[in-house]
Amino acid sequence: MQLLTGRLRGALRAAVAVVLLCVALPALWLSPAEAAAPQPEARQQVSQAAAQVLTWTADNGMTAYKDAPTTAVAGPTTIVFENSMATGSTFGMTHTLTFDTTTPGYNHDVTVNIIASPYDADGGRHEVQVNLTPGTYRFFCAIPGHQMVGELVVTAGGSTDTTAPQVSANVSGEKDADGNYVGSATVTVSASDTESGVDRVEYALDNGAFTTYSAPVSVNTAGSHTVQYRATDKAGNVSPAGSVSFKVVAPPAKDTTAPQVSANLSGEKDADGNYVGSATVTISASDSESGVDTVEYSLDSQPFALYSKALTVDQPGAHRVSYRATDKAGNTSAVASVTFTVVVPPAKDTTAPQVSAQVSGDKDADGNYVGLATVTVSATDTESGVDKVEYALDGAAFATYSAPVSVNKTGSHTVQYRATDKAGNTSPAGSVSFTVVAPPAKDTTAPQVSAQVSGDKDADGNYVGSATVTVSASDTESGVATVEYSLDGQPFGLYSAPVAVKQAGAHTVSYRATDKAGNASDVASVTFKVVAPEQKDTTPPLVSGQVSGDKDADGNYVGSATVTVSASDTESGVDRVEYALDSGAFATYSAPVSVNTAGSHTVQYRATDKAGNTSPAGSVTFKVVAPPAKDTTAPQVSAQVSGDKDTNGNYVGSATVTISASDSESGVDTVEYSLDSQPFALYSKALTVDQPGAHRVSYRATDKAGNTSAVASVTFTVVVPPAKDTTAPQVSAGVSGTKDADGNYVGLATVTVSATDSESGVDKVEYALDGAAFAAYTAPVSVNKTGSHTVQYRATDKAGNTSPAGSVTFKVVVPEQKDTTAPQVSAQLSGSMDWAWNYVGSATLTISATDGESGVATVEYSLDGQPFALYSKPVAVGQPGAHTVSYRATDKAGNTSNVGTAKFNVVGAGPGSDCTKPGKDKGCKDD
Repeated sequence: MQLLTGRLRGALRAAVAVVLLCVALPALWLSPAEAAAPQPEARQQVSQAAAQVLTWTADNGMTAYKDAPTTAVAGPTTIVFENSMATGSTFGMTHTLTFDTTTPGYNHDVTVNIIASPYDADGGRHEVQVNLTPGTYRFFCAIPGHQMVGELVVTAGGSTDTTAPQVSANVSGEKDADGNYVGSATVTVSASDTESGVDRVEYALDNGAFTTYSAPVSVNTAGSHTVQYRATDKAGNVSPAGSVSFKVVAPPAKDTTAPQVSANLSGEKDADGNYVGSATVTISASDSESGVDTVEYSLDSQPFALYSKALTVDQPGAHRVSYRATDKAGNTSAVASVTFTVVVPPAKDTTAPQVSAQVSGDKDADGNYVGLATVTVSATDTESGVDKVEYALDGAAFATYSAPVSVNKTGSHTVQYRATDKAGNTSPAGSVSFTVVAPPAKDTTAPQVSAQVSGDKDADGNYVGSATVTVSASDTESGVATVEYSLDGQPFGLYSAPVAVKQAGAHTVSYRATDKAGNASDVASVTFKVVAPEQKDTTPPLVSGQVSGDKDADGNYVGSATVTVSASDTESGVDRVEYALDSGAFATYSAPVSVNTAGSHTVQYRATDKAGNTSPAGSVTFKVVAPPAKDTTAPQVSAQVSGDKDTNGNYVGSATVTISASDSESGVDTVEYSLDSQPFALYSKALTVDQPGAHRVSYRATDKAGNTSAVASVTFTVVVPPAKDTTAPQVSAGVSGTKDADGNYVGLATVTVSATDSESGVDKVEYALDGAAFAAYTAPVSVNKTGSHTVQYRATDKAGNTSPAGSVTFKVVVPEQKDTTAPQVSAQLSGSMDWAWNYVGSATLTISATDGESGVATVEYSLDGQPFALYSKPVAVGQPGAHTVSYRATDKAGNTSNVGTAKFNVVGAGPGSDCTKPGKDKGCKDD
């Protein structure tokens, strides 16, 4: 009976195990054969080479395998897992041998998941063929609640590993045009070892100590950097240190300027400026900071669309194309637009051009062209317009007409002509005929020319009152071209009618003629005298005197003075002029009188006409002074550059050069300048230079004695003025201080105002507290008066633009009494648990803290004795094993709670251990 009971108990256990496995296996695991079933060819190769056998055994225990290997050599291996009555598994408990393929730090190249039970078909003993590689494998039992786990270290088989790992590094990140990394650079280190395997990788930043490499290294400190790296394999071989060098630069300032965008219209226009048939809109955008991201357009108020190529509009009517651009920083330009009208193209042109021709040149009496005839062709087309004009001379092929056609070959000629318009219509050919004759023999004989004087004569043969000269010329060959005459030695003028001479006195008229061949006759002349009609002259001449010469500052003549006497008489004429110097006797005046004796002088003068009338004596008085010593010293000269300067000392928009010269002896005569090596020019006023670029103005001065200063120069640079700043500064304010739970500031609030202006720059910042007048902001504003407050703020840039006033509102409250009580802190664990109250896969710890006085400032935790870290969200622990989490909280008054602890176990989540899925039959329970 006892034996039967034992057998029955065993049978029941087996039945329960079989039932559980029948339910669980389809969803969770493959069969032992399926778990490690290589392809037939691979299985054969492994079987042939599998010289190593590793055996795991299990018994009734749930915390460790009965036997498990810890080391092996790489290569083909037979893995045996036995969970049988023979190994001590007398309860009929099912175990698995599962290799971890997910936890970082272990080999994942072998998949083993053997399920064994003393009552399965193989009696609990199973084996699979695998190929192990150097490294560490983690194995465990995947049955929920079982804590069987271990590691298998595999080394390279055959010989000792003496080769260091291969290691390399790569730098990545955003680069600027110089190859520098903008903001940060990331160094990724890779290592491999085909023998014992990589044990650890290390790096050192900028000659610091080597430290373990576990993830890519981010370097964000601006400057030049070097990262060294090395790797060690499991045999202890260390690679030589490699290095990568790079430079990190600060990212550029944020782009707040929208792109520049413009549009251009093109197409065929009519006389009214409308586009015929279609118009093409080409949009261009540029952004010198972050760059253009997108360009958009809207046709006739339709939704904006992405612009990728020129837009052609062929719908007749008035149109508006609006456009804008956005840069890569998100700044969008203001919407601009172009307007235009498209009209229907005119009906097809079927009318040929109008075309005509004109012959020109010198003709003879018979209408023939002498020596040369020129044919000029004209064409018009009021529809599509003239495309080309052609001509043909004397039956030759038509050729393009581009200029009047000259024909100098003697004989009869015919020129045909025609025109074609842009629609392809060609006019009927027209023609002109003409004859070119040789020019006559060259004329080398001058014209015959003569003159005749006529008029009333007195008894002496003189012409009374006037004389008329008539000139006659003839040329029997080329003909007379021009006749010229000259009266009393004056320049020759063209003769076109008889010349009347009324001026009393002796006269000579010279004359000559030129024929059409250019032959000029010799100059001939006639001489005669005109006398006035009888009438007694009783009026003396008009006479005046004028003094000239160099004067000094007092009006005295320096060195000498010249007296010039002028007299006129409109009746009988001036007979003589006389002068007297300094009360001396009158003498005949025939030329200007020069007086060079130093002292005061008076010159009297008078004139007598031919009727004997003498004018009253006139006089001029003046003073002659000795000339100063000769000036041999050049003038003093200097130049001054003025204008608005930028911070680099360049002149913005224009520079003005003012040149000054002085000479204390003879005085400055001229000042000259040369701009950028051009020829010297006379300087008369300040010189303004507005052409952008570097310039040199050279200058010199010359005095009245002819002395010229050495050339001096000034250099300067003119730059284009910046666009006018019409944008107000950006201004913001922040309030800082200690807040209570209601957000009020305890005891004191500080308002900090910030302003920026990327164009002309910030000139001033102002603030106003609680409605008071605006005052200059120079430092953060502290407000400690209890109550509600409003601080307004604004900024003005150097171009005078003032931002709209912004404001911040806050409340200051009386500080509470000092908090001396530490916060309350607690922790809660959550996750899926197995039958043994272990957390399966992971456990999540949620920490809560409260403080009824100053409030919680920080919450911290420590996992398994590590340094305390700031707690900001629930902590998930997935590493299998026993864990202790310590936690504490600190309030805003600095009080720290006692350290609390939470202890728990995490077990691996192997295949089939997903406790989050419905069904308690999987051996899990929710916490």
